[in-house]
Amino acid sequence: MKRVFILLSLLVAASFLRAQDVAGDWLGTLNTGVGELRLVLHISKAADGSLKATLDSVDQGANDVPVNSATLKNSKLSLDVTAVHGTYQGDIASDGKTISGTWSQGKDLPLEFKRATLPIKTEHKPAKPSDIDGAWIGSLDTVAAELRVVFHIRNTEDGLIATMDSPDQGMKGMPTTSVQRDGASLRITAKSIGGIFEGKIASDLSSIDGNWTQSGATLLLKLNRLKD
Repeated sequence: MKRVFILLSLLVAASFLRAQDVAGDWLGTLNTGVGELRLVLHISKAADGSLKATLDSVDQGANDVPVNSATLKNSKLSLDVTAVHGTYQGDIASDGKTISGTWSQGKDLPLEFKRATLPIKTEHKPAKPSDIDGAWIGSLDTVAAELRVVFHIRNTEDGLIATMDSPDQGMKGMPTTSVQRDGASLRITAKSIGGIFEGKIASDLSSIDGNWTQSGATLLLKLNRLKD
């Protein structure tokens, strides 16, 4: 019986240590109600055992947002991100692979982080330009108003990426979630605002005819290449 007790104690201690080893990169997705924001949490441990952290908001193009305080007590992680007036309280799983908790920033939202097995890159190294690299402009007829949309597409070592401008709404340089191309078919997803563009690239590479879908509504959107 004593040996069994010792074995159980060792297993509990091992689980506790895994939960305490919080250093590394963590991935999470925050559902804001109108879209999704991908977050990357970077945690490191100093020689004295204290924690340091930064936060990336991938879909908003915000990298290395400082975390003013990161504390871990009894498998509970607390973060204070003064720059965005946000806080996070989460419980680390016994296997040390997930952190489940609540992000508070005006309102409380559930947020789960999963440990990344490899270091996360938020910067994309440039590669040889594709034939659709550059700026593309179009207009959305929303009935209430006509809104210009500009996509800036570029090729990187990780594939095509794009940022999005909405000049009439004062939005500029918003990173999109993914750019997928299959021959003449192009799909650009912007989860942070719940939007998707799907279109066909013209054979002369001068335009992309397609649709913009957001909040259940689909609108025609033709993009024309902007010349330098």
